[in-house]
Amino acid sequence: MTVTGLVCAACGVELRDGDKFCHECGASVTVSHKPAEFKQVTVLFADVVGSMDIATAVGAERLREIMTQLVTHATAVVQRYGGTVDKFTGDGIMALFGAPVALEDHAFRACLAALDIQHETQRLSGEVQRCDGIALQLRVGLNSGQVIAGEIGSGPMGYTAVGAQVGMAQRMESAAPSGAVMLSASTARLVEGAATLGESELVQIKGGEAPVPAHRLLGVPEGHHAVGRAESNLVGRQWEMSTVEGLLDRAIDGHGGVVGVVGSPGIGKSRLAREVAAMAGRRNVEVFTTFCESHATDVPFRVVARLLRTAFGVEGLDGQEARNRVRDRVPDADSEDLVLFYDLGGIGDPEVELPKIDPDARRRRLTGLVNAASLARKTPTLYVIEDAHWIDEASESMLAEFLTVIPQTRSLVLVTYRPEYRGALTRVADAHTVALAPLSDSETTALVSELLGDDPSTTQIATLVAERAAGNPFFAEEIVRELAERGVLRGERGGYVSTADVGEVSVPATLQATIAARIDRLDPAAKRTLSAAAVIGSRFSWDLLETLGIEPVLGDLVGGELIDQIRFTRQPEYVFHHPLIRTVAYESQLKSDRAQLHRRLAAAIESRDPTGAEENAALIAEHLEAAGDLHAGYGWHMRAATWATNRDINAARLSWERAQKIADALPAEDAVPADDPNRAAMRIAPRTMLCATAFRVHEHVAGERFDELRELCTSRRGQRFVGHRDDRAGDGARVSGSDK
Repeated sequence: MTVTGLVCAACGVELRDGDKFCHECGASVTVSHKPAEFKQVTVLFADVVGSMDIATAVGAERLREIMTQLVTHATAVVQRYGGTVDKFTGDGIMALFGAPVALEDHAFRACLAALDIQHETQRLSGEVQRCDGIALQLRVGLNSGQVIAGEIGSGPMGYTAVGAQVGMAQRMESAAPSGAVMLSASTARLVEGAATLGESELVQIKGGEAPVPAHRLLGVPEGHHAVGRAESNLVGRQWEMSTVEGLLDRAIDGHGGVVGVVGSPGIGKSRLAREVAAMAGRRNVEVFTTFCESHATDVPFRVVARLLRTAFGVEGLDGQEARNRVRDRVPDADSEDLVLFYDLGGIGDPEVELPKIDPDARRRRLTGLVNAASLARKTPTLYVIEDAHWIDEASESMLAEFLTVIPQTRSLVLVTYRPEYRGALTRVADAHTVALAPLSDSETTALVSELLGDDPSTTQIATLVAERAAGNPFFAEEIVRELAERGVLRGERGGYVSTADVGEVSVPATLQATIAARIDRLDPAAKRTLSAAAVIGSRFSWDLLETLGIEPVLGDLVGGELIDQIRFTRQPEYVFHHPLIRTVAYESQLKSDRAQLHRRLAAAIESRDPTGAEENAALIAEHLEAAGDLHAGYGWHMRAATWATNRDINAARLSWERAQKIADALPAEDAVPADDPNRAAMRIAPRTMLCATAFRVHEHVAGERFDELRELCTSRRGQRFVGHRDDRAGDGARVSGSDK
């Protein structure tokens, strides 16, 4: 058999020369080009302990057999949780969670996979121990962070991740005890509250000068959902709460109903659901909750089984006790129907054979049993189904049938989902819908104030957080949390003190992953459109996208609430639905790719309306500066200032300030000698105009800026600047006046 060096992207098996389909799983092996981009990922390394000793004991051929079994099982686990096997390392594997397709819960999925890989290794170890008399153990390490992921060259290496985060994952694997899973601090932060971790410990890693913190992964509690973090008070949402409260009152009076709560990620759907559940509890309404998980969309009946176990009160009971409880709840049920129900709920008697009926008949009989139980129930009840956009198809179908009798009961069903979900649970007859909009500016300010506290040192940060969050409560909470982890904020929630000046609020890894996952679910053409739009700016038009060579695909972006259309004329315009969506779409692109688009965009703006070049000079300058073309950007900033001087003096001064910033940065970024006369002219020109126009904005001419100008001119004594013009500076870079 001839191998190609390529492995199947679906199952990890080595491919034979000329294979068009994997001989193991049947997946197509056609390789589609995946452009390199920045990704938030969790990297998993798994390595056999003492593989050289095992090879010595059993021989290379037997070692290969063992490794084949181990890699096959491990690859299946990785795929089960949405990961990708990056490579076989000789005595283990490297896997990526969050690339090529972004996953908002990549760290949690990696933890589940790591635990299952260890479980599979233990099973295989028993067989190896019996056959070969040796112990087979595995070490697993996880690390989370940003990498560049994409195809390397055109050879057999294929898709992989590059960056320091990959090396740290391998170091975590080396530091893990035999049979254990070790998490870096970055991964531990992302799964805090969802996974059970050991105490933080300092581990020495290869190549590191000082020990780094790490955590043992001990397990993942069944039915995890809440992240276990402090929760802020519900801000705003009075109308929404009042609406649901009214529906709950009707249900208590015997007029049951279904209400869908729809909104984008982080907007507060789960928070509202918990508040409604608490309100129902205070009214002696029984509350039963189930939730859908992104990594379990292909696990049939998972969601409906969890809800039924909870509603029938059998969660945590052993098989016989659970079956007795169900029988007591539906004493008149047919015995065969009960057997079907036991099987669905995972409490079946292994000694009892299932009725031999087709799936449709099975579903009808189960639906009849559950609906009869619902109609017989006299206690007011609230059922909560969270994150229905991740529901498995079988559960969705059954729940939709269960909901048909809800109007005849004393029950309210609350379903939360994202705007892109269009499934059966959104089409229930006579259902109500509550759409969650972003918080208002005042509500956002109130929330941020609650998160930060009222210390005067946090005033500037509060403004920045409110601007970046743009009405999304989860975004505000995560930004504050990230600032606290960075040490910008000290203290505790609600009582922070700012200890550092923060010029910019970065996007936390949690938000990057959440938004990137939505973007990666787009059709490739729609994703290209969004990436190009992010380069254009927060506001963009159809024709500018076409100018960049993009065939705009905007319907999916509007429908998924990634962008909004704000002008519906012959030249439609759009804006990003949330500023962080643009930030993530922009920053996920390689800098070289962004620079190319910025250059093309600057040229397109200039050529599209040559007579309006001066009017568009500021925009052209911004794109050239973003592309790294600093000299050209400087010249266009100066041209923009000249055009704006008698139209908008504040805009003109802003352009001069940007030109000054570029000129001051040139030695570091353009390798221009500090004593270069052209650079000196570039530094002096904008300062001269800022000082000359200070009186127009009621600013004192004398001050730090004037002192800088005088020092620059003095340092160039002997050089003549009258009439000097730097060709590289562009129009407007002319300095009037004489050397001082």
